[in-house]
Amino acid sequence: MKHETLSCLRCLRRWLAWGLLPLALHTLPALAREGVEVGKNSAFSKLVPAEEVENSAGQQYGQLLAQARAKHALAPSEHPQLQRLRAVARKIIPQALSWNPRARDWQWEVNLIGSPQINAFCMPGGKIAFYSGILDKLQLSDDEVAMVMGHEVAHALREHARERMGKSAVTQGAARIGGVLAAGIFGIDPRLTDTLARGGANLLTLEFSREDESEADLVGMELAARAGFDPRAGVTLWQKMSAANKGAPPQWLSTHPSGKTRIADIEKNLPRVLPLYERAKN
Repeated sequence: MKHETLSCLRCLRRWLAWGLLPLALHTLPALAREGVEVGKNSAFSKLVPAEEVENSAGQQYGQLLAQARAKHALAPSEHPQLQRLRAVARKIIPQALSWNPRARDWQWEVNLIGSPQINAFCMPGGKIAFYSGILDKLQLSDDEVAMVMGHEVAHALREHARERMGKSAVTQGAARIGGVLAAGIFGIDPRLTDTLARGGANLLTLEFSREDESEADLVGMELAARAGFDPRAGVTLWQKMSAANKGAPPQWLSTHPSGKTRIADIEKNLPRVLPLYERAKN
């Protein structure tokens, strides 16, 4: 053991003498990131200004809350279920900031709307809303609520709305320049993207692709685990969702993955996030 240590010290002195230490350090394998792996944000999102998307989202969110308030469907701040949602959000939001630097400046909001819909969303800029139907009909535990919220927050962090709007801009822009898609990706008339961002998409009804949904499942699971919520709740959540959506179309006819696919992906990635949960819990 002593001989090996001396040998390592001699190598270190040689690297220093020859100026090779920086090169040696550079070639060492990078420390693996803890958690799920989903790659970088899509380049398509860069075609649409983030500020315009977030401003548009804020306006649509405000309109939705105003409509709910007019119908006496907006939960007051003392509502127990709203307090519960906001308590979960207070744990999840700090975990979200490392996924998107813009999230540090978002004006996060969480509201509850009285409606039988089994639905929830997080719009660009951190505007979160749950419908009472998802809580009442599915009888969600706090861990399951965290999985739903993490999933929706992940859509905003990964800028899936900007990505889909950017893809639409590419499609329309490419058509205008004779279908030369590769040349059009970063050369589209900026007026097209500005118009698209300001009014071309209803962010409240925007459908994400199966890839976006799968990505949000994994990122959301990590967010929940880092916040101290059991990521295994993703399995029970999608069992409940599948039971509530028995009439849903087959996966290949839907923009959403099937419940079985989602559960399989969650189970496959549990080993990546369970240590994060155990650490947060303790």
